[in-house]
Amino acid sequence: MGQAGKSGRKASIWRGVPRWARVCTVFGTVLTMLSGAVLVGTEVLMARYEGAVGKADLFGDQAAGAQAKKTDIKGPLNILLVGIDPRTPTAAPLADSIMVLHVPSSMDRAYLFSLPRDLYVQIPPFKKADFAGETTKINAAMSFGSRVPGGNPDAARGFELLATTVQNVTGIKRFDAGAIINFTGFQKIVDAMGGVDMYIEREVKSEHKQPDGKPRPGNTRGEGYVGPQAVYEKGNQHLSGWQALDYVRQRYPKNGVPDADYGRQRHQQQFVKAMVGQAFSADVVSNPIKLDKVLRAAGQSLIFNGRGNSVVDYGIALKNIRPNTIQMIKLPGGGVFDGKKYKGEQFKPGVSDFFTALHNEQLDPFLLEHPEFQNKTK
Repeated sequence: MGQAGKSGRKASIWRGVPRWARVCTVFGTVLTMLSGAVLVGTEVLMARYEGAVGKADLFGDQAAGAQAKKTDIKGPLNILLVGIDPRTPTAAPLADSIMVLHVPSSMDRAYLFSLPRDLYVQIPPFKKADFAGETTKINAAMSFGSRVPGGNPDAARGFELLATTVQNVTGIKRFDAGAIINFTGFQKIVDAMGGVDMYIEREVKSEHKQPDGKPRPGNTRGEGYVGPQAVYEKGNQHLSGWQALDYVRQRYPKNGVPDADYGRQRHQQQFVKAMVGQAFSADVVSNPIKLDKVLRAAGQSLIFNGRGNSVVDYGIALKNIRPNTIQMIKLPGGGVFDGKKYKGEQFKPGVSDFFTALHNEQLDPFLLEHPEFQNKTK
């Protein structure tokens, strides 16, 4: 395969992050929360770790940085993980990666599912941004909600509208925590671990990168990229930071992803599991210098709101979850068309039954009856 080659605490850290930052969201967040358990008893490292995490009022129920009363973290939990594409400092960001981590009452396993960024939904009115509501692709909710009359966009405010929209789609009444993560930090996390080992299900060629990690030049006619491509061969591979990010970006059949964006979602989830597994490996956990680098890279990449509980609190609460107890979920869908005009994606009828099972704490029997909802991780 191809050769491998300080974020602030406010929403302004997202300025200038390119479109492919969307794929980073869940990786650092899951890693950050689930790795918190290894910090128990190491107070100095815990303080350094927590101090690195950015904070913002992502749900609109408290001022950013306010000290809310803590409560015990008990399941079931629903955690919203969002990646944004700010493009420029004055452009309202789009939510290009939307994932939900569901933890049942037992707190010993988790289920991770993605919502297509093109899901065609009703985005509700939002007075804070003078938004009247609109039926369109769900990724626009972040953009509509983040608008600040006379000022630069506020990503935290956009997250609030997106959270409400996702709640309406899924029937989830309230998110217990939420997070946004940036691209630069994702690469730093992977590289701090010394790369990540994962199984690649089929050969994939990069649309964006050359074998040495440099960008592929654009076609002079504006018809895409030209030149040699990085290749990710089928089988067990070791990915550096730039390779991992590039691999989970790919979504075109011509590059080896026949199921397009649904395939990309699956690859992202596969990488989540591999990345968390690497974080729990003896190579990281038993190496205090590497562990410190990994956790601080994750913390510095993150804007987190735990509704009164810190990211370390969540890490300790989720201490019994391991990579082999995270079930990756695929939600089947298809296109919405007005004649021949593509308007977005819609879920197939069975997805409503999945959400009902989630609310009723019946996901295990549901998945036994509907194995097609389980994303394979190898």
